Amino acid sequence: MRVAYLINRYPAASHSFIRREIEAVEAEGTEVYRFSVRPAQLAELPDERDRAEVPKTLVLLQLGVFRVLFDMLRAMILSPARFFATMRTAFSGVEWKPGPLIRRAAYLAEASALSRRLRANRIDHLHAHFGTNPAMVARLASKLSGIPFSFTVHGPDEFDAPVALDLRGKVADSSFSVAISSYGRSQLMRWSRFADWHKIEVVRCGVDGSFLDGLNAAAPPAAPQLCAVARLSGQKGIPLLIEAASKLKNQGKQFRLSIVGDGEMRPDIEAMIERYQLQAFVHLVGWASSDVVIAHLREARAMVLPSFAEGLPVVIMEALALKRPVVVTAIAGTPELVDASCGWLIPAGSIDALVDAMKAAIEAPIDQLAEMGRTGRARVAAQHDALQNGRQLNMLFHRSSGGCN
Repeated sequence: MRVAYLINRYPAASHSFIRREIEAVEAEGTEVYRFSVRPAQLAELPDERDRAEVPKTLVLLQLGVFRVLFDMLRAMILSPARFFATMRTAFSGVEWKPGPLIRRAAYLAEASALSRRLRANRIDHLHAHFGTNPAMVARLASKLSGIPFSFTVHGPDEFDAPVALDLRGKVADSSFSVAISSYGRSQLMRWSRFADWHKIEVVRCGVDGSFLDGLNAAAPPAAPQLCAVARLSGQKGIPLLIEAASKLKNQGKQFRLSIVGDGEMRPDIEAMIERYQLQAFVHLVGWASSDVVIAHLREARAMVLPSFAEGLPVVIMEALALKRPVVVTAIAGTPELVDASCGWLIPAGSIDALVDAMKAAIEAPIDQLAEMGRTGRARVAAQHDALQNGRQLNMLFHRSSGGCN
């Protein structure tokens, strides 16, 4: 069986879980073709395993404007009825202004280029990650090619604009749709027709052997070290984390907080660290490979992620797999994985709750942290093993394509 994956930008440091999923599907004997709308940003790919995906991935926007437009013209000439039916879908509900119209036209052109390559490679099924523009391009390519498609919704972006993104139409046209949590499934059900609810599956994101084989799991340290792994953005609550660190410092607490990741708010975060005189307490690591992330998590008593909006962050699974409790906000699908037995669930946006939880993690006895770590690891092994989740998804691909081999 041959499956194509479409992602907006692949590979990416924040999309290593997609690489793991693809590897798990390939381990089942399925041949996977990678497509990306935009090229990878090599400066943000510290992990060699992600960099190795670059030559395997065909980037639609690197085909060139003339080739993409030629593919669209070719699709219109060879099958005008199918093309204009697809075009109606592409422009359905669009706001009649230059920006939205150009964007929808670009989706149609990208879908035409993708459709031609799907047919040329005799693809049996097309799968997109994220219910935003990749799902739209996949939906249109499916209509042009006749090849069934599915898509995985992560949140929160899709649930912030379900009508504008036409989640209802995408679910209706898909052979099946995937949510990464029960919460995500409930939101897809909320925005789709009751008749399509049976199409919505839960396939959880997973971690690979580097986190689950036990070689990297170690006893929690005595040192008051904490770690956050996140993009430096407002959505991840990083400014709130810096304020919490300042309050801990003002309470006379000794600790060290490593923040692994980078992003658009780095200048603001650096300014906050300087303003609060936290240079001796907070260390910005920047983008890091999986091995470096593991090293920082191993050195920490707990992983902290005070996000305001999420789906179900993979980094929570990674930390728990390494036997590290987590301090996380009680939002979206997170409570399906985390409770008081393996971490601290706090209200989103509450700086006082964040300070209290970080203090609890710093002061907790080693045996308490160890027990929380064991519980968290067992939970991840049961629900978030990338190989098991890839096997589940591969079965859905086969079912969608009538059991192709």
